[in-house]
Amino acid sequence: MQKVGIDAFLIPRADAHRGESVPASEARLAYVTGFTGSAGMAVIGRDKAGLFVDSRYTLQAPSQTDTDIVTVHEVGQGGVSPEIRLYVPKGGKLAYDPWLHTPGEIRDLNEKLSGHAEAVPHANLVDAIWADRPAPPVSVIEFLGHNRAGQSAADKIEAVRETLANDMAEAVVLTLPESICWLFNMRGRDVPNTPFVLGFAIVPATGLPTLFLDAAKITPELSAALADIATVAEAATLTDALAALGKSGKSVLIDPQTAPAAIAETLRQTGAKLIEKRDPVLGPKSRKNEAELAGMREAHKLDGAALAKFLSWFDAEAPKGELTEIGIVTALESFRREEESCIDASFDTISGAGPNGAIVHYRVTTKTDRKLNPGEIMLVDSGAQYLSGTTDITRTLSTGSATAEQKDRYTRVLKGMIAISTARFPAGTTGAQLDILARQFLWQDGVTYNHGTGHGVGAFLGVHEGPIGISPRTTTPLETGNILSNEPGYYKAGEYGIRIENLVTVHEAADHPGFLEFETITLAPIDTRLIDLDLLTAAERDWLNAYHSRVWSEIGPLVSGAVKDWLQHATAAI
Repeated sequence: MQKVGIDAFLIPRADAHRGESVPASEARLAYVTGFTGSAGMAVIGRDKAGLFVDSRYTLQAPSQTDTDIVTVHEVGQGGVSPEIRLYVPKGGKLAYDPWLHTPGEIRDLNEKLSGHAEAVPHANLVDAIWADRPAPPVSVIEFLGHNRAGQSAADKIEAVRETLANDMAEAVVLTLPESICWLFNMRGRDVPNTPFVLGFAIVPATGLPTLFLDAAKITPELSAALADIATVAEAATLTDALAALGKSGKSVLIDPQTAPAAIAETLRQTGAKLIEKRDPVLGPKSRKNEAELAGMREAHKLDGAALAKFLSWFDAEAPKGELTEIGIVTALESFRREEESCIDASFDTISGAGPNGAIVHYRVTTKTDRKLNPGEIMLVDSGAQYLSGTTDITRTLSTGSATAEQKDRYTRVLKGMIAISTARFPAGTTGAQLDILARQFLWQDGVTYNHGTGHGVGAFLGVHEGPIGISPRTTTPLETGNILSNEPGYYKAGEYGIRIENLVTVHEAADHPGFLEFETITLAPIDTRLIDLDLLTAAERDWLNAYHSRVWSEIGPLVSGAVKDWLQHATAAI
């Protein structure tokens, strides 16, 4: 910073593709600070440094970084904290890598620094000092057959072109790996947890799209597979391709919330007309077709069998008082890995024993690993990537007698989950309008939870995907084929956490034209030992019994022996 005349430098968790997982070569925030959470930002000043994280990481961040050198700040999710000004002197320069921040973020940054300091783009200073930086990932790229994709890449590209025509755009620049992978029906292993191929794409209104990949990924086989769909080019040529669009005066669509600021600036400086709109692939991708839905249902049957084995094992081992959070994660993963088509976890498992369950996005480490004491509540939020689809499930588990308060809170959470599961709503309804259905029973007793009720889920893609969700902030209407999580919760700091999560898909309501409803696709028992039966209505009992009857009928044939006996007991009617 001294050599180049900069007073502070921003280090975000994100890479140029905005994924929840980043490859080792892009883990700059972890390299500099030691913090490995999935969201956060550091600012390194001349004589002090700050690390900004949200409430998910208020325990993890201080335990991983040197707090004698780095001050940890808790901030809300989204946006730049005004406290960033503390690390830049009046009239100073705060530098950032324009490939790691979006135009929207830079506008926000400039607002926060207004009248105090200047934000300036710069080559990445972390890369300049990272002598042993890992090489970029190069993984095998596979292409999905029609039985898995359900729609050809050519048809998907044509649909994107229709959107471009409506937006008066002559091209779109795609930067999100989930959009690119879905559009070209391809998958890879470039990052943990998610079958992504990292790259960029330009889709013109006419002519073949261009897919920009690391040179090491471009093989004759890849080029042949894409021959009729796209031209393949080295990622290093992307800037020249953007400049060519600009010099031709093209109208180019970018998503200001996800595209790197470097892309927007290159287009703007070379003469392109920028059209800032949401990534046009996000909407179609969220509306799963029949092949994708069939794959997701298959994945949840496979996951249901693994979970039956795990939950049976857990019930046998928990009373012994020897289980640890890491041991529970390891066991769950081993049961899932028995299925050959399971290739990875879909995110790092949240394994919270007792008070750790109250940390909403807790990530166990060797430093925080805690033994589960008999009688404590155990919260396990996990998922897997199967070749057929993506899963995400949370179960709160009893290990002994629960208090009246714990049963009350658990039952109110369950009632909220059932309310979403059984909701019927007119087409055009948003997740924000449905969110209260899940919270109402907790609100009646003066409590709530500080996270969304549900998020979109990809089909053998990201376990979190936009633009849909169920939360006060989600205003995109739900549509047929959407898959979402349904996960209300309750958290008592320092004592316990409760969350129950199933995945649901949206379909047309039978006999009710113009209305939609949910189908639950997760297939695993919900612990009935924590229910206060007096709080359930007859209709809620009927739903739970019907759900458990379905779990038994679909998962029962997939397991045997002691596991099958356990499953039959766990799914018995109440």
